This record gives sequence, structure tokens and C-alpha cells, in this order.
Amino acid sequence: MTAHETTFPSDFTFGVATSAYQVEGGIENDWAEWERAGKLKEPHARCGRGVDHWNRYEEDYGLALDVGASAFRMSLEWARIEPERGRIDGAVLEAYRERLLRMKARGLRPVVTLHHFTHPTWFHRDTPWHKPESVEAFRAYARACAPVLKGLDALVISLNEPMVLLLGGYLQGLMPPGIADGAKTMAAMENMVRAHVAAREELLAVLGRVELGISQNMLAFAPDRWWHPLDRALVRLSAQAYNHAFHEALVSGRLEVNMPGIGSTRVDVPGARGSCEFIGMNYYTRAHLRFIPRAPFIDFRFKDVEGRGLTDIGWELHPEGFGQILGELRRYGLPVWVTENGMDDRSGLRRPDYIHTHLRQVLAARAQGVDVRGYLYWSLLDNFEWLEGWGPRFGLYHVDFQTLERRPTPACHYFKEVATTRRLVTPEAVLSPSPSPAQPQSKPVSVSRPPPLAQPSAAR
Repeated sequence: MTAHETTFPSDFTFGVATSAYQVEGGIENDWAEWERAGKLKEPHARCGRGVDHWNRYEEDYGLALDVGASAFRMSLEWARIEPERGRIDGAVLEAYRERLLRMKARGLRPVVTLHHFTHPTWFHRDTPWHKPESVEAFRAYARACAPVLKGLDALVISLNEPMVLLLGGYLQGLMPPGIADGAKTMAAMENMVRAHVAAREELLAVLGRVELGISQNMLAFAPDRWWHPLDRALVRLSAQAYNHAFHEALVSGRLEVNMPGIGSTRVDVPGARGSCEFIGMNYYTRAHLRFIPRAPFIDFRFKDVEGRGLTDIGWELHPEGFGQILGELRRYGLPVWVTENGMDDRSGLRRPDYIHTHLRQVLAARAQGVDVRGYLYWSLLDNFEWLEGWGPRFGLYHVDFQTLERRPTPACHYFKEVATTRRLVTPEAVLSPSPSPAQPQSKPVSVSRPPPLAQPSAAR
């Protein structure tokens, strides 16, 4: 890299990411019901108090500032705000408003997600995504949230990882609402695009202007057998449907998805054209795709092709895929925000190198004309990782889940060095040769875990 490719500009944003259900605690929603039904990998696992961010938010803002962050991604919890259909809890809205004002006052730009996987307990019964009523339900929710955002200059995300929700919840039945139906998947996809448009209309009516987008989990794809034409065809179809369909719908106004053997849709969505101000991407890994001669005709595998080892959740370390997808996003002609990127590292020792190799890709993409404005690490804190429960650890800060004590991992020091100096240095230049682990080294996790297509990514 040349000198200008190792330096971030002064207006580049380094931040951290969280989501309400995973950290706040005390939330009753569809995921809480899913847990009680014993549908997690550890049937007795419960999110419960989370990591008590609802009460410790000031402390956690301080931790974000301590690592040099200038942005903090959080989500509003729909189930707190509208616990019963049509009943908005004004006290909760005031509490979120106060939290966001404190965040802003402390020098952290709010990045606010309206929908991060979870729903009120009434939603799937009364207004599920495959029914048109879902659009108006989301519109009403966005209308209630809009005043909370006034004067904050927030970056707003309407939907987090909609394809993960659709594939995991509507096609594979692995997460709420637990449906496995191709036609309903396509209907829900269309309604989620319409819901984004409806939310935009409500936000603009109150705020006048808004920086709005979605946060899409994006995977690098490779054929499991490079020589097999059907494996290669799966890569092309998956990259378009999984990575780009939603973004293209919000830029062009046309949702077009083709998933052979599952379903397809081609529809122009009124108001969708030009309905986002930025492209939000979450990136974690690469999936190797193999055609199988039975439904669903596709198998996902993680392979340690480069000999770097897998992350502790069993995902491939492949920063080059991050750079590849950043390059693909240039087609939209919009600013790009990396709204999640991180690794499950239960020793705490490998995370600095992960951050370094992925930030190298950000700089390389910027040098080639991709307008990447910010990088939000997932996550500030270890937290409840959806179907995986309390096992994975993605946090810059290690959390003792018994005492809820937050302790810095080596990545905290490294992240702060890069964020405050704006220079991408190697971890070796910052950290001592043998940093102390946050906790004892854990054994690698089997690669048989469902990939992030089939469950929420650390996104978590």
C-alpha cells in the first residue's frame, strides 16, 4: 500500500455496534417465546437480562469512547415500544430519547436501527410479513419512533439483515416465525421492501430529511467444486439474490429475485426507487456452495482454504471477500457504511489481526473509488448471540456473564490506536508480543454450525 492508502481521512467514522435484544435485557418478544419453546441450540439458554445495557448504557457509552469510537449503533426494541398492537408506550419512547440525547452529548453519533430481527409477540399472529397488513404495522411503528430521532443527525437503518430473517425464519424455519414456505418467503420479501418505503415516508414527515438505508448481511461466495457448473451457477444466483436484491430494489425501485426450486419475484415497488441515502453492509465470512439433487438444492460449507484457521463459531477467515463485495457496491453510486464486521474469538487474541486485515480492505476499496464512510465493529460487548446463545464472543470487551463485569480485550487497545491516529498499523506495532487473554483459550467450534445465511449473523 502507498502512504495515502494506510491513512484514514479525518471524516471517516470508527464506531461500534449493538442491538437491543442482545444487550438490553428484560425484553418480552418473539425471540423470548422462541427460547421458551426450547428452539435454541442449547434448549435451556435464555437471553433474560442480556448484559444489562438498559441500566448500564452510560457505562457502555464510556467504553465506546475509550476505544476511540465516534458512532454507536443501537436498535429500538419494537416490543418495548408497542407491547400490544396499537398501544404505544410513551415512557419507553422517552427513555430511548433520553439515551440517544446522552449518546449525542457525549460525542457519539447515533446509528439507529428500527428493526433488528425481533417483533412484538402479537406481530406474527396479527400482521405477519407475508401479509400486506405488515406494511401498515411497520408504518405505525416508524411513525411512533420518528419524534425520538429529532435533532440527532442519526444514521437510520430501517431493517437489519432482511435476507437472514427471510431465509432463517421463512424458508428454513430456524428462527421466528418458524415458517418453511417459498411462496410466503417471496411475499414477505416484497412487503419488507414496502415497509422500508412506508417507514421512510413517516420519518420524512417528522424529520424533514433522513439518512436512511438497510443493513444487509453480505457473504463472499465460492463454488465448493470449482469445476462443477451447477456449483458455479449457485454462486452467481446466491450473490445476486442474497447480497444485492434488497439494495437494488431500494435504488432502482424493482425487486427481482430468482431462487430456483424455492420461488421468484419480479415487482416494481412504488416509492422504492431512490429510497436510501447509503448502502449498509455487514460482512463476516465466505460460504462455499455445493449443488445437491434434492430440495433445497444447496449446501453451505466453510473451508479453511488459506490455512488461517476458522473463527470459533466455525466461519472462514476471508478478508479478501470483504474487499470484493466493497468493490461490488460501487455500482450503486452511494456512500457505504460497514455497519457490522467482527469475529467470534473466545481467547481474545486473534481479534486485532481480524480488524487489521479487514480495515486494509476498507482502505483498498476507498483507494479504488468506493465511498466508504464508516466502519462499525460488531460488537462493543460480548452478548447473547441468537440461536448460538451465550457461547460466541464477538465483543471488543469481554463480559463476565455472571457478574456482568466488562473487561477490555487486546482489540480495544488496537482499535483505539487506529481510530485515534487514523493510521492503519499492524497489531504487532501496538500490542506487546504476548497479550494476556481475556479468558482461557476455548476449543474451536465445529464447522457444522448453520452458516449466517440460515441464522442471524453476530448480528447481529
